[in-house]
Amino acid sequence: MITFTLLIISKLPFKFIFNHVKWVSLFILPFLIIMPFTVNGDVLVNISNITVTHEGITYGFLITVRAFTAILLVFTMLGTMRFDTTIKALHMLKIPNPLIQMLMFTYRYIFVFLDEFQRMWTAMTSKGFKPGLNISSMSKIGKSVGMLVVKSYERAQRVYQAMLSKGYTGNPNTIVKFNIKTKDT
Repeated sequence: MITFTLLIISKLPFKFIFNHVKWVSLFILPFLIIMPFTVNGDVLVNISNITVTHEGITYGFLITVRAFTAILLVFTMLGTMRFDTTIKALHMLKIPNPLIQMLMFTYRYIFVFLDEFQRMWTAMTSKGFKPGLNISSMSKIGKSVGMLVVKSYERAQRVYQAMLSKGYTGNPNTIVKFNIKTKDT
């Protein structure tokens, strides 16, 4: 309830949030489906050695609600403040520096990797690739994802060497000066 209240106060468009949360739900909802069958506890239904437990339903529901709550809180946080200000605020709130650095680099390079994958996909389709659920298609997609991972690793090494040569210390340095206000709290 607190999360929804904050979401309403933030005035973020619900359509925008729903369009992004629906993709995240593909990773969260399997917990709700699998947990009732895999967690031991009080049996509610038993059909030919397939049991559904009360604890499984409870844990699945709890994990799903917590995950969606965390996602909505992240949307609220990132959607109401500039990213560099968010990074500075996280640093001032004493969030561990490696976590802040990972967040900064993920934000910076996710678009680079998406662009690289788009170029690879365009090259594949221009050569006649048609995606499908057969072995040949899955093999080609797997190889292109593997190539993307290799290119990403090599790029990360080059970026790290360039950052070290420019005096990278591991501390988040931003131009933004952040002073916490009542509204921020």
